[in-house]
Amino acid sequence: MKVEQRKIGMINNQSVYAFTLINNHGIEVECINYGCIITKILMPDQFGALENIVLGYETLDEYIKDECFFGCIVGRTAGRIGGASFELDGKTYSLEKNEANNNLHGGSKSFNRVVWDASSIQNEREVGVQFSYHSPDGEGGYPGNLLMKVTYLLTNNNELTIQYEGVSDKTTLLNVTNHSYFNLSGNAKRDILDHSLTMKSSSFLQLNSELLPTGEILNVDGTAFDFQLGKSIKAGVVSNHPQNVMVGNGFDHPFLLDTNHDSEIVLYDEMNGRRLTVETDEPGVVVYTSNMLSEGIEINGVPSRQYLGICLETQGLPDAIHHPNFSSWILDKDQKYSSMTKFRFGIVGTSDKAN
Repeated sequence: MKVEQRKIGMINNQSVYAFTLINNHGIEVECINYGCIITKILMPDQFGALENIVLGYETLDEYIKDECFFGCIVGRTAGRIGGASFELDGKTYSLEKNEANNNLHGGSKSFNRVVWDASSIQNEREVGVQFSYHSPDGEGGYPGNLLMKVTYLLTNNNELTIQYEGVSDKTTLLNVTNHSYFNLSGNAKRDILDHSLTMKSSSFLQLNSELLPTGEILNVDGTAFDFQLGKSIKAGVVSNHPQNVMVGNGFDHPFLLDTNHDSEIVLYDEMNGRRLTVETDEPGVVVYTSNMLSEGIEINGVPSRQYLGICLETQGLPDAIHHPNFSSWILDKDQKYSSMTKFRFGIVGTSDKAN
């Protein structure tokens, strides 16, 4: 296993580096210290073809201009905050309205728009990168000086772990996720409609027309949202369920996970045998099937279009500050925030044995 590092550019007199994590089984993860963006994940299929399974760009300039959040870390709060404001300890905080009347993914000065400090990690068990960033009090409208750390670790068990840690000198909000778009076809040769998704989730959040949770938790039974036994992504695209239609024919919904660290999310492409298993300690995952992916851009040489990737954004439930029945985003002063998500890469061959 090894880590390779190279300089790819400058932003505001800060150096931007690309780190390539390589294990002994053909898995490579490339990430950069601008936005902690995962730019590539190379993995073989059952025929030995080594291909990229995430959407991204070829140049740093494209990432600077990106509006799709490809591969990045978003925060301080992932998802939408209704009215772009919240109350904490009797004080009202106003945030940037960067999507209609709401705040999306922490605003335009989100974690994805800054250069992080970075140091490589290499030992007998794993290789990786630890990113760190000091978000000053008031940045984006959020209280508290926040020290944030994000660590990517790749092992020879073909597992990529993302560990999030944070601590603030004032009570604040924190809900962080990675926004990678996965496409197991490899190099975005096909869309993700025939990918199979299996999730240990019996409920999801109802959304309103602004894509904010209404507060109502719906049962998945008998709907296109029931992935408990596995089904194709296409089921949500052709569904006439009002929730599928409202988000542009597909999914952009928070699902509540019934279990954690128990192979709770599995994405599979039967055509080449690639399988992605996701485990987390977060209470939910936002499944977004790129229903509204912008057209007219090139993604690793492929024209962008709907359904070219699927995001599996493990996180606390969106807009939780306005819904007391959701798990809390509130991080108390000097309290340590810690969250972990693991991605396991596997291959199912003709014998149905996973590598």
